[in-house]
Amino acid sequence: MKKMLLFVNPAAGREEMQHALMDVISRFTAAGYDVTCHPTQKPRDISEVLADRGADYDMIVTCGGDGTLNETVTGMMHLNKKPKPVLGYIPAGTVNDFATSLHIPKTIPEAVANIIEGVPFPVDMGGFNDQYFTYVAAFGAFTKVSYATPHASKQALGRAAYLLEGVRSLGDIHPIHVAVKTEDTEIEDDVILGMVTNATSVGGFRALDDDIVKMDDGLNELVLVRAPKDLVGFNNLMGALLLRDFSPEYFHILQSAYVTLEFDEPVAWTLDGEYGGETSKADIININKPVRIMVPGQE
Repeated sequence: MKKMLLFVNPAAGREEMQHALMDVISRFTAAGYDVTCHPTQKPRDISEVLADRGADYDMIVTCGGDGTLNETVTGMMHLNKKPKPVLGYIPAGTVNDFATSLHIPKTIPEAVANIIEGVPFPVDMGGFNDQYFTYVAAFGAFTKVSYATPHASKQALGRAAYLLEGVRSLGDIHPIHVAVKTEDTEIEDDVILGMVTNATSVGGFRALDDDIVKMDDGLNELVLVRAPKDLVGFNNLMGALLLRDFSPEYFHILQSAYVTLEFDEPVAWTLDGEYGGETSKADIININKPVRIMVPGQE
């Protein structure tokens, strides 16, 4: 039998996995896996367990939100085993952007079926200074919402909790001066939001199109939202965001294998929806296809 290590975050989403866990283990066992289940105990628990014994398994399955997935990928990136174990994902968070971008089913039965019957897809990951991210590193407006929203609100209200927290944070929006360097471009501007992504969905909203974003092409997408000059400019910017009008008047959009961003003072970042620390310089790279994740066969 193939060996599977199953991580479950008991606090993720609305805790449906607690009621479905025995059925999930039974289905994996019937599919030929010897399953070891590890309920997470503390932050970074997954990364520590994977570093200690992840190389002993053929399949790593993680159940939780984007933050839980980030912990899992971080642990896998430190494994010296080649090839690394295949990654299976059961989305159980509030938003699940990474699953949306890869068309991974979001119900537990369908996600389990995808892990059993799907195909492994080599996907890019991101490096942020000495940390990793799966799909987004961001700073500026609204980026605190994902980790500042109370857990009880997420469980009770789902995505609406993020919207409410976003409205509360409107007063915190202010211009951030940034100098950007890629392998062939330099930009210096005042922005209110910056994102380095490898996804089509960010914060539960569809961002860039599939014809721009390829999650295995060795490139990240950099999106900078330019700071409006006045209230009229701010209203026009909000309209452009709603219409997904990414014109140069409001946005800088680049694709690059690496980018350096420098600020006048330390800026807070979020990595996959979790607090990523503050820094005045961020070196961000695309790591081309280090992890294989199970996706639907037609994809």
